[in-house]
Order: sequence, then C-alpha cells, then structure tokens
Amino acid sequence: MELTTVWFILIAVLWTGYFVLEGFDFGVGMLLPVVGRDEAERRAVVTTLGPVWDGNEVWVLVAGGATFAAFPEWYATLFSGFYLPLFLILVALIVRGVAFEYRSKRSDGAWRARWDAAIVFGSFLPALLWGVAFSNIVRGVPLVESADGNIEYDGGFFNLLNPFALLGGLTFVAIFLTHGAIFLSLKTTGEIRERAYRVGMLTGLVATVLAVAFLLWAQLAFSDKTWTWIPVLAAAVAWLGSVLMHRVRREGLAFTFSALTIALAVVALFGMLYPNVMPNIDPAGPSLTIDNASSTEYTLTIMTWVAVIFTPIVLAYQSWTYWVFRKRVGAEHIADAEVGSLDEVHV
Repeated sequence: MELTTVWFILIAVLWTGYFVLEGFDFGVGMLLPVVGRDEAERRAVVTTLGPVWDGNEVWVLVAGGATFAAFPEWYATLFSGFYLPLFLILVALIVRGVAFEYRSKRSDGAWRARWDAAIVFGSFLPALLWGVAFSNIVRGVPLVESADGNIEYDGGFFNLLNPFALLGGLTFVAIFLTHGAIFLSLKTTGEIRERAYRVGMLTGLVATVLAVAFLLWAQLAFSDKTWTWIPVLAAAVAWLGSVLMHRVRREGLAFTFSALTIALAVVALFGMLYPNVMPNIDPAGPSLTIDNASSTEYTLTIMTWVAVIFTPIVLAYQSWTYWVFRKRVGAEHIADAEVGSLDEVHV
C-alpha cells in the first residue's frame, strides 16, 4: 500500500475519532437547556463533559495538521475555498470553550443564561457546518487550474449551501443530538437521565429519516464503488441497534452502537471520496487526488514513524481519562450549585 493511501486512511481515522467523540460533546451542549431545568442539573450536565471536551477537540487539530503535512494542496484548497464556514466553526468552538470555563464563575442568573446560550450556539453551529462541509467534499465543488498549475476553488459561500449539503448538515445535527442524549442517559442519574432518554427517542426517529435519505443520496449520486454499500448498510443496522438498545435502557450498548454508526458513516463518505480528496463537480474538470495533492515520499515516511510512535500513547492517555471519569453524575452530586467560584473568593 502506498503511503498516500495510508495517510488518506489515517486522516479518515482521525475524523472518525473526532466525530464520534466531539459528536456527543455537541449533542450534550445543544441539549443543555432541554435536560437541565435548574442550575444544579445544568452543572451536572456540564460536568459530564468537563474532563473530556477539550481532549476531544484535539482530534480535529491533529486531523487538520495531518492534512496540512500529508496533503498540502488539499489543505490549501479546502481552507481557502471553505474559509467562511471554517472560520465560523472556529469562532463557535472558541465561544463554546470560553463558556464552559466562565458560566459558573458568578451566581448571577443572567450571566449564566448568556453562557448557556453560547454553549448551545457553539455546539449547534459546528455540527451543522461540518455536515455542510463534508457533504460538499463528497459531492464535489467547482475547481479550476490556475496559471501556475495549482487547482483552486472557484465558487463562493452560497455554492456550498446546496440541497445535498444542507441535508448533510441537518443529518449531522440530528445524529449528534441523539448521540449526546444517549451519552447523558449513560452518564447521569435522576431526572436528567429520564429527560435525556425521552429526547433521545424523539431525535433518534428524526435522525433515522435524515440519515437514510442522506446516505442513500450520497451512495446513489456520488459513489462509483459498489463496496461502499457495505458501510452504508452496516451503519443503518448499527443505528437501528442503537435506537432499540436506547429504548430498552441499555445505555452502554446504545452508545456503542451510535458511535459505531458514526464511524461507519465516516468510512462510507471517505470511501466514496477515494482516490479523490476534493473532487470537481464538473467531471471534465481537474480534481485533487491523493497523488497530486500529497507531500513528498520522504515527508510521508517521517510522518508515518511519528504516528506509529505517538498515536498509541495518545490513545492510551485518552482511554485512561474516560475510565477515571466513568461514573454517573446527578444534580445531587453538585454542592452549592448557585454559588459561583468568584463569589466564593470574595466571601
């Protein structure tokens, strides 16, 4: 197997890890005001993410860095052509991170309500725009070859807001909402757990309809490979298993199946894309492939050795983090919920 193919697969793995882990982060963030009715409950919801949300975001940084190093032409075209949606994602993630840190600094209700709204916004917008971005990559975008031989994006922001991409965005939102609801059912107690269960059943049905429509559209319209039917159908089976396990309150299995669904869906999308990394919407036009967008063989070789050495260390550390913070959290575990940390300092 050539190193260009190896790194295409590794980048797909990184995006899979990001969407599986950050997916429930986004879902929990969007559900914060829905499942948390008072400050103790909302603090409990945020606490389920406290030890892991920033670690989950590292996956997208590594995926972006790996893309820059392994496929610089892909990185350049993607980040220039998709500049506005990627900029909005970055702003939303910054606002969301700040909100997690600052919402409990003061006991003022209006202060907390604003930061809670920032968490919802910072979770919804990236979920939507990642779906729009990846749908456009699979569908293809207008590309032209410049005078210096580079392949560049030849469209605007509104070219990205086509029906297939908008369906992809809504599908990502619905899947992540359900993934987050299942995570909360697994990680919380009491009324929070019950509300998360009910929300998960509702969003699960909506996500089922959207995901079936999205994956079938992608497979039939944008895939020239028969084998990609395998992850598409496997994702459908895994999602059915997740919904059924959630219904019978087997939260661990439900979360495992929902994570597997996201992973299989990402595999299907990258499989439809290969060997392109950014196809041209015009079949007669130039496309970016793993060959014309890649770095040199020497660069890829060094990167491979670095990945072999450090990836197991990172995975072991993150797995250990999840194991340490595996217990359930409820409103009853939150002491002095109404007291802000800065208020305590001034007392």
